[in-house]
Amino acid sequence: MPDPAARPDPQLQAWRARADAALERALAALEHGEPRLLGAMRHAALAGGKRIRPLLVYACGNAFGAADAALDAPAAAVELVHAYSLVHDDLPAMDDDALRRGRPTVHIAFDEATAILAGDALQSLAFAVLADAPVDDGRRVAMLRELAGAAGADGMCGGQARDLAAAGSKQQRGADRLLPVVELERLHAMKTGALLRAAVRLGAIAAGADAAARAQLDRYASALGLGFQIRDDLLDVEGDSATLGKTAGKDAAQAKATFPGLLGVEASRGRLAGLGEEMNAALDALGMTADAPLRQLGRQAIERTH
Repeated sequence: MPDPAARPDPQLQAWRARADAALERALAALEHGEPRLLGAMRHAALAGGKRIRPLLVYACGNAFGAADAALDAPAAAVELVHAYSLVHDDLPAMDDDALRRGRPTVHIAFDEATAILAGDALQSLAFAVLADAPVDDGRRVAMLRELAGAAGADGMCGGQARDLAAAGSKQQRGADRLLPVVELERLHAMKTGALLRAAVRLGAIAAGADAAARAQLDRYASALGLGFQIRDDLLDVEGDSATLGKTAGKDAAQAKATFPGLLGVEASRGRLAGLGEEMNAALDALGMTADAPLRQLGRQAIERTH
């Protein structure tokens, strides 16, 4: 399957550059931090990556008329939360991974205590950045509430807790007792999907999209989030560490609940195709003419090779 990243879109490239610049500004403003901690934060946040979350902020906000300058803060904020989550996810107490984006993970490059603090500080910085977003107070508070909810116990953190519990249960009960599909989808709607959905919502809030539009955007984002995770699961089975930039085969080694493990590879690919159709149907229902970047990001989520 071709990788859409091999055909870079000029608009997405421009937005990615804006996101990187916004992240650099946010980190550069931390003038009085302890140097080792700041180095670890920069290692985590500026190491590249797909930047799909900030791109979704820009693509959604732009589709509804928001200026890029109004989207820089939410784009940087959602990526800072994502960066913090990866730092903590890689820790020995979680996934215990030594490789991320082709480089040593933060606790390997620095140390475990510094990695914990770096993750904490990245999360705090995200909300400081968002609190200064150049929008009216009502939209700013709505964006803060959205990101906090997506990152917390009912979102990303709750999904990670479910993932850890599911892996432990499978090890204890045996491989013949698999997690039901509906539970696996719920787990990933929280762990992966919540922050992707928040990225779309942040763009919609900044632009003042109405309730009907937001409902269709949620439909799009939910399909994208699930598709992103299924593709991740497939890449863990089919990819290699050099291409992925992280350790391949970790899911099976840790007895994690995955879509290929539950449905099989071919059925997982079929589910991906259906989710691609669902994303396009949601965008079709919006009747917009400026949704090409959202469609491109949807394709990237389900067709990427890393």
